[in-house]
Amino acid sequence: MTRRGRFAPTPSGLMHIGNAFTALASWLQMRQAGGEFVLRIEDIDIARSRPEYAEKLQDDLLWFGIDWDEGPRIVGSCAPYEQSLRQHLYREALDTLHSAGRLYPCYCSRSELASIGNAPHGLASEGAAYHGGCRSLSPEERQARAAKKTPALRFIMPTHAIGFHDVLAGPHTYAGDALSDFVVKRADGMFSYQLAVTVDDAAMGITDVLRGADLLDSTPRQLALYEALGLKAPSFAHVPLLVDASGQRLSKRDKALTLASLRDTGVTPERLVGAFAYLAGWTDRPEPLTARELIPCFGLIRTAADGLTTDQVQRLLAVG
Repeated sequence: MTRRGRFAPTPSGLMHIGNAFTALASWLQMRQAGGEFVLRIEDIDIARSRPEYAEKLQDDLLWFGIDWDEGPRIVGSCAPYEQSLRQHLYREALDTLHSAGRLYPCYCSRSELASIGNAPHGLASEGAAYHGGCRSLSPEERQARAAKKTPALRFIMPTHAIGFHDVLAGPHTYAGDALSDFVVKRADGMFSYQLAVTVDDAAMGITDVLRGADLLDSTPRQLALYEALGLKAPSFAHVPLLVDASGQRLSKRDKALTLASLRDTGVTPERLVGAFAYLAGWTDRPEPLTARELIPCFGLIRTAADGLTTDQVQRLLAVG
């Protein structure tokens, strides 16, 4: 089987160097393995996504030396490559989950959920675990609430622990009490990231998911969805995030660290690739390299365990 990886950015702003590092690592993984690389635009959140950002991020990737075998501008058998055009697949997945008895309507508002002070802590990225109140509503109670409020749909998580082996981060196990039921379709009709990414990766034949460490604890929820939908899960590798001097993840609002801004100040893609390669431990010296020249040097096990900082990258670019 041909290995297939992907980069799936959200077009809600310009691509910053943190996005670029993750894209480079995912691309290198596939190119070194002789696999295929897919670009998918995760624009399911219509309110935040902009078509012009989708176009600019494609231009930035090509400038950086990253191409793709399938995606926007290179249509393949898995088209379309924009999540906003793939919603029929998410509806089909919801039908499957509904038939399996794995969904229920939830009428809780955000303020109600936030007010649950004694809720056990859930996954790090999700905050407090859902208390499960709407799961036990009677048909009459649901009917009464539905007359007042359009519900979201929640997926029923298994109660047993979910474990997996991350290619880079090693074995991980999540206790059942941290895996509370989560929303797969919001009350406003928008499908959740967890559902969409699971359905799309399976439909596109993705075998290897390499992404930022901030999504590590999304993995057990996606594995539960793969199982419930009867789909084969890919392998996962979560690379350290590129963070700022205070240890915070980068924001697309910080225009100084976008690829466009670096390009405007005269930084070449080779200098940026060389800086990443040196800081990640793929090369011994911070010399300019094209992305393609870096393919033989790439190795996940040599990626810096504590992540990279923007200060480190900027210092190397200043002397390059």
